[in-house]
Amino acid sequence: MGGECGGERGTTERVLTLLGLLQQRQTWTGPELADRLGVTPRTVRRDVERLRALGYPVHAAQGIGGGYRLGRGQDLPPLLLDDQEAIATAVSLLAGADGAVTGTGDAALRALTKLDQVLPARLRHEVRALSGSVESFGGGRTPVDPGVLMTLARACRDEVEAGFGYASKGDVRQRRVEPYRLVASDRHWYLFAFDLDRDDWRSFRVDRMTDVSARTWRFRPRAAPDAAAYVQEGVASRVYPHQARFLVRASADTVRAQIPASAAVVRSRGSEHCEVLSGAAGLDAMLLHVLLLGHEFEVLDPPELAKRCHALAQRLLAAGAAVPPVPGGEES
Repeated sequence: MGGECGGERGTTERVLTLLGLLQQRQTWTGPELADRLGVTPRTVRRDVERLRALGYPVHAAQGIGGGYRLGRGQDLPPLLLDDQEAIATAVSLLAGADGAVTGTGDAALRALTKLDQVLPARLRHEVRALSGSVESFGGGRTPVDPGVLMTLARACRDEVEAGFGYASKGDVRQRRVEPYRLVASDRHWYLFAFDLDRDDWRSFRVDRMTDVSARTWRFRPRAAPDAAAYVQEGVASRVYPHQARFLVRASADTVRAQIPASAAVVRSRGSEHCEVLSGAAGLDAMLLHVLLLGHEFEVLDPPELAKRCHALAQRLLAAGAAVPPVPGGEES
């Protein structure tokens, strides 16, 4: 196979790729790793021994459910980070995951999850203590417990069920889910998951969760909709009693620059048009928001919203009829 050759450099790149795979998932079988790396299971065993020699605690288990697993180290692996560097990195990532650095929340959480995989226990208490001194301003994202984010991120990565209490409409109920992705909006963190009790996909605000725990029961991932798109549509539309679709005569990029992602879903319909999906407490409010964009538009759904357009147009014409025209003025 191509991965069996290539000399010292090829071996080094393959071993680093193996380390990356072990950080992505809790357990891999030998044949799975061999297939990903394009080598034989025997070469995988040799590469695992190379990682162990470098200080990475790679465990192997036989039988059903067995395989290779990257364990938590007693010491930081050589050539990674010393204690102070690890602490500084973890605290910085905690700040980024909490939204202190605009646009870095998802990447910071992924990096923090990888670091957590090998962080020695003696450093975890110090990181938690220091993280309490990290605050942020701006951005508007509701703060959440970094430990909860870590628990959910690990559950997503390891494909194990999660449980938590969830506050909704003044009541707290226990939820049992198959976690799929963590999604960050400009305001909140969300968990996109399959709700086992409701037998459907759901999104949950992380700041409304209590007693979050990852369980040992593993699940086989289902075919899932796009996580970010599902959460955005829910935040911008499904949570409201009224939803509407508009065809706007402007490019999607132009309209996205005018509307926050949490307020509407904007889909491209060619270079000069886009579709806007939004929700609101009342139909008139949605019309007002689209009208103030300053572009020509038409109502696609619902039919009753088109009727409201005619009624409001007549009201506006009547309001303007009492105002005498400006001499020499022109209509814009």
